[in-house]
Amino acid sequence: MAESVLFKGNLMNLHSHKYSGLANAKTIGISHNKTGNLSVVTRKPSSHQHQYHTGRHHATIRPGSGSRRSMGIVSGQSKRNYRPDLRRAAIARTSALLASQKEKPDAHPKKLRGKKKAAAAAAAA
Repeated sequence: MAESVLFKGNLMNLHSHKYSGLANAKTIGISHNKTGNLSVVTRKPSSHQHQYHTGRHHATIRPGSGSRRSMGIVSGQSKRNYRPDLRRAAIARTSALLASQKEKPDAHPKKLRGKKKAAAAAAAA
């Protein structure tokens, strides 16, 4: 059974070398910003591995930009040969974060059936 871990750059929150943001030089980090935007962080190819902020590329996705646009931004990284093995995981993480930003619709009231429906009709009449 896999353990859940919460490290930056770990797309699937799994304890494995493939998804680890610490063990790999090239990682894709997708998370919420303080402002509610999605942030996609990758390492610049010419940067040194120990440069943190200056060696990273930050792409911001606004909440109202839509799922098609955000999926294009995320999958574009892997299409440019930047960890193409993480494409599915990055798209899944993005869609989950976008779904969590949407407001859930109100629950529909349950329809009355059988004896309760007849009792409610009799009480209304």
